[in-house]
Amino acid sequence: MRGVNMPANVAFSGLSPLVVEDVIEDGNRIVVQARTPARSAACPRCGARSSRVHGYHDRTVARVPFDGRPVTVRVQIRRLMCLTPQCCTTFREQVPGVLERYQRRTTRLTGQVRSVVRELAGRAGARLLSALSVRMSRHSAIRALLRIPLPLRVIQKAVGVDDFALRRCHRYATVIIDAGTHQRLDVLPDRRSDTLAAWLARHPGVEVVVRDGSAANAEAVRTSLPDATQASDRWYLGHGLAAVVGAAVVAHRGCWAQAGPKRQQLTREHTTLQRWHTVHELLDQGVGLLDCSRRLGVSRNTVKRYRRMSETDRLCRPPQYSFPETAHQLDHEPPRRPARHSPPPAPRTAGCLSRDDHAGHAGG
Repeated sequence: MRGVNMPANVAFSGLSPLVVEDVIEDGNRIVVQARTPARSAACPRCGARSSRVHGYHDRTVARVPFDGRPVTVRVQIRRLMCLTPQCCTTFREQVPGVLERYQRRTTRLTGQVRSVVRELAGRAGARLLSALSVRMSRHSAIRALLRIPLPLRVIQKAVGVDDFALRRCHRYATVIIDAGTHQRLDVLPDRRSDTLAAWLARHPGVEVVVRDGSAANAEAVRTSLPDATQASDRWYLGHGLAAVVGAAVVAHRGCWAQAGPKRQQLTREHTTLQRWHTVHELLDQGVGLLDCSRRLGVSRNTVKRYRRMSETDRLCRPPQYSFPETAHQLDHEPPRRPARHSPPPAPRTAGCLSRDDHAGHAGG
């Protein structure tokens, strides 16, 4: 870069392949006047170098902002003519590393824009770029995102296959990842067997396929890669193990009562029955509700509730769950709800306790 002083040379070091002739401060922006050096360039058709000028044209591109202001670079590009008699082609010289074909931004600014839109995409990316003095609409941000080339994925010997829901119970897709690095390799539009089989047929180097429990995926692997090893996914291994262990626990639930130490006996039922009898004895003796609640250390509403109960009904509600230790007593328990829509009958505490005593339950 020649033709400017040292501070400008440092500020516009990204334009070093060009000859900067002038820097103009135009209000809220900076305009850089530059041209290409007078050097020969290779013909894109035959490869012969030429420096004969056929004409000139100007390119206006945006550069990385400087001092919070946008920078516009106006470059004078030469159009050269090939000197080879069999070619005689006219071509425009290129500035690699600074200007790319069909771009209105420098290479450095394009890289920064791609870094922003890769993380924020449309509206959010446009707002952040505007704060960085890069003028861009949300549509241009989306177009810049779509122009980012996809990285080349090297298909390894072990891949993982699983499906996921785009719309639950309606539309599904299949994701293929590298089993070693967990990097996404491809996404298939559906979860059909023939779609996965076609993808595997295009990659015959796959030797191990880690899949879910889908029969369609298993059939696709057997069809396309009959010699490949099929392995179950770690989650499905744990899920299958949990199902087997759960079935074993249910099958042997009658043995858990003798397998572990005895639980501490529960005295809540006996205490409730004793309190109910005490309340009725005091009320029969003419003791008032307030005095009765003070003697027993309970609220007056509890005393009223016990007084309304002529029998030991609804004193202790049985739990809605059952412990493995008491599961073997289900055969001794009569059905509590004969009909589906009929209200459940009131459990009788005394009857429950007597049945537990006959069944050999010691409490807990």
